[in-house]
Amino acid sequence: FKLVRHLFIKYSLGGGLYGKNSFYVWFQHKDAYQVILDGVKGGPKEKRLAAQFIPKFFSSFPELADAAINAQLDLCEDEDVSIRRQAIKELPRFAAGENLPRVADILTQLLQTDDSAEFNQVNSALISIFKIDPKGTLGGLFSQILQGEDVVRERAIKFLSTKLKTMPEDVMTKEVEDYVFTETKKVLEDVTGEEFVLLMRVLSGLKYLQTVSGRQQLVELVVEQAFLEQALNPADTDSVDRLLQCTRQALPLFSKNVHSTRFVTYFCEHVLPNLSMLTSPVAELDIQLEILKLLAEMSPYCGDMDKLEANLMMLFEKLLEFMPLPPEDENGENAVSEEPKLQFSYVECLLFSFHQLGKKLPDFLIDKINTEKLKDFKIRLQYFARGLQVYIRQLRVALQGKTGDALKTEENKIKVVALKITNNINVLIKDLFHNPPSYKSTVTLSWKPVQKTEAAPKRSSGEDTGTGTLGKKVSPLPRRDARQIYNPPSGKYSATIGNFSYGRSITGQML
Repeated sequence: FKLVRHLFIKYSLGGGLYGKNSFYVWFQHKDAYQVILDGVKGGPKEKRLAAQFIPKFFSSFPELADAAINAQLDLCEDEDVSIRRQAIKELPRFAAGENLPRVADILTQLLQTDDSAEFNQVNSALISIFKIDPKGTLGGLFSQILQGEDVVRERAIKFLSTKLKTMPEDVMTKEVEDYVFTETKKVLEDVTGEEFVLLMRVLSGLKYLQTVSGRQQLVELVVEQAFLEQALNPADTDSVDRLLQCTRQALPLFSKNVHSTRFVTYFCEHVLPNLSMLTSPVAELDIQLEILKLLAEMSPYCGDMDKLEANLMMLFEKLLEFMPLPPEDENGENAVSEEPKLQFSYVECLLFSFHQLGKKLPDFLIDKINTEKLKDFKIRLQYFARGLQVYIRQLRVALQGKTGDALKTEENKIKVVALKITNNINVLIKDLFHNPPSYKSTVTLSWKPVQKTEAAPKRSSGEDTGTGTLGKKVSPLPRRDARQIYNPPSGKYSATIGNFSYGRSITGQML
């Protein structure tokens, strides 16, 4: 390999590739370039020289293109990390014309490296060739996602989910975004839950899918993944997890123009009847509360339903389960030793969902519920409302005068949430006590940030809260990044206030 060193010296002193004093004359025949290619079989010095010279003169010998790329690939897999890094750094120089998809494929495979500096270099190289030919680079990435090793597939998907959104608009053209959408749909035919979330992040970031029709396309994709045409097996954790993941991904897409009807219908027909039998995919997750929260968040965006009355009846019956009757007097036949617990968190979700769907059939409680059942319902509402007033007073006293850091303690944050929940329920119950029942009040769900609107709603519920958290109507079309998918808290509530106890959900007992 003395010739390799000789070429290096000749190049260094010659001042270029094409001048009279240059060493371009050494490459009038491909034999000279072949010597450089053979340098990959030499020692570390020869390999380092080869890593530089192979790409430098690559375009001069198109007939040796395959051999040159293979030689550079050998260097990318060398045991010496410095040689690998040098070879990877030069790979984009091979990315021209029909060679680019192959280079993209090679770089995608190299994402499996565990060396952080090398991994960053591979990412930089992929970004570099992406800006040269986006579709060609995507072809290499999606080829490995569909056919490559698991670790390569995983890292290629993560590359797309993190890097595409950083590409300039002149690179991410409509044609390129169409290609991403088409290829991602192929991948979605067989994905894990984590991959589904990442790929939805990729699609949600595409500019042309920010329109109403684009978001509708994304909802259709999620519907396919959710298997909404099949009945839910509540004992199958995979099925329950799939429904949760899909619903969370669909939630930010819903608006007054992109409806949640199919999901809300599925929850009412297949999930609520099996609520108590659901098997949680995560041990510490309160699966019933999580389901009810998702239903509540979707309900404002529900469109026309084929079985509205039946779905309202299911919500009504489920609401009765969580709203106890008052205990009998001491002389009553059904006297109980303990006051029933009031499941505030569950009731907030169910009341909110019922209130939202009830707007579509405002005479439901009058025309569809018989007199005795309606009377029973109002007794339960009244009992619940009495308990609410007690806890609201206690919570206000406990939070009175606290501001700033004092409200940031874990105990006080729980109390603030509890106050929001009880205020919300109080407002919704007042609406239902109207004759006929009213569905005009607006509340912000206790776990959601308050959305500001330019015009105040006609009827504000803030007068009953003292916190300013209610009476603001959630904007139906918030920015995509402003609407957050609800993730259940990982810790457990432990604070108490009087006889008011906090568990995974906010509950309490009558005093």
